[in-house]
Amino acid sequence: MAVDGARTLPAELVAALPPRHLLTDPDTVAPYLHDEAEWAPYGGALAVARPESTAEVAAVVAACARHGIPVVPRGAGTGLSGGANAVDGCVVLSTERMREILEIDPAERLAVVQPGVVNDDLRAAAAKEGLWYPPDPASAPWSTIGGNVATNAGGLCCVKYGVTRDYVLALEVVLADGEVVRVGRRTAKGVVGYDLAGLMVGSEGTLGVVTEVTVKLRPARTTVPRTVVGFFDTLVAAGDAVSRVTAAGLQPAIFELVDRVCLQAVNDWKRAGLPENAAALLLAQTDLPEPAAEHEAAQIHAEFLAAGASEAVLSTDPVEAEALFDARRLAYPALEQRGMAMLTEDVCLPRGRIAEMLGRIEEIGARHATPIATVAHAGDGNLHPLMLTPHGDDAARTRAQAAFDDIVAAALELGGTVTGEHGVGLLKRDGAARELGPGVLAMHRAIKAALDPRGILNPGKVIG
Repeated sequence: MAVDGARTLPAELVAALPPRHLLTDPDTVAPYLHDEAEWAPYGGALAVARPESTAEVAAVVAACARHGIPVVPRGAGTGLSGGANAVDGCVVLSTERMREILEIDPAERLAVVQPGVVNDDLRAAAAKEGLWYPPDPASAPWSTIGGNVATNAGGLCCVKYGVTRDYVLALEVVLADGEVVRVGRRTAKGVVGYDLAGLMVGSEGTLGVVTEVTVKLRPARTTVPRTVVGFFDTLVAAGDAVSRVTAAGLQPAIFELVDRVCLQAVNDWKRAGLPENAAALLLAQTDLPEPAAEHEAAQIHAEFLAAGASEAVLSTDPVEAEALFDARRLAYPALEQRGMAMLTEDVCLPRGRIAEMLGRIEEIGARHATPIATVAHAGDGNLHPLMLTPHGDDAARTRAQAAFDDIVAAALELGGTVTGEHGVGLLKRDGAARELGPGVLAMHRAIKAALDPRGILNPGKVIG
């Protein structure tokens, strides 16, 4: 439980923010203590700080540093790895009030935003200027740019257009002693010094608190996309289709997998009328100009059939296509409606090993008697198996956690990584240590010690 910070917080920290921006009542603090990661541990916080400016963030961090109080940065709390979970005696620093889009420069094709700006809001603002911000995690209607930066979030378009790190030009960061620095640049090119902006992206708040983000934008897409839908009788066959499309040198703008369990959940929740007769759907979309789009769609269609698709359909109907992609985006909240606990994986594989990994996941689920639903950013090998268990069933929880560990081990054995976009947080620390090895882990810890010598920034996350 959180404690009443009004009795224990240093006066310097209390003075750093207006009273309404500092929460200490246990009932108001409680919703800020953890993210959406199932079963990830969390502690009690002294307070929740909700600054509105960089100066206020700096004042909070400086006060915490002087008194040895841990600081846990938090965005919207949509994370799935425990990266924003409180530790005992900490101050949770929420960026939810820092929601300004400070600048959109159409000529330079960039935007400057505070970290609390919601992903979809930035995309909408860019669209008004004829521009596009491609990173689009499934949580885009709720997740914030600061949180996306913290975990290097991806999304449906990342297979062709890249992840958050590919769009971050510069960052304003509050360091562990409260000093404010700027890293990166606004120019299209620049190689002065180490890539410190790149270092901060994906660091999950362990190296500094991001207070401003400069991102590059692309011209808005104007083509009418073509969508190819493949129906497969097994997950392994769907994985083979992904490998075939990749080997053929094709690059869909979106390439997603949704299994039957997820489709059924979306239908039950939204009465969507989605097909449920296949073990999995593959959704591929090309945004090339015509006639190249028609040619690429036809090639993808052929590869689906060659992999054993029971049916493959080409469509140019944007309404029909959007309904299918909505099913992919809604899979996680739809499964939540079933009242089950969900332990979410985030492994990423070489695309040529996806079919084998999907087979491993099915075998692991059967061996541990754990139902597993799977969605995936198939085009870049990022799989999201979701282990489903009844709430309050300790035996099922133990089996699900064993399945989680086995999936991590299988991904590493097949040359993959333990997290593609959700971050290490708490849930993947052991897997990250195995993946990095002692030498690289020591490098991480040296960087952490250099930038945060007292270890107050999001302690216990990423490298333990």
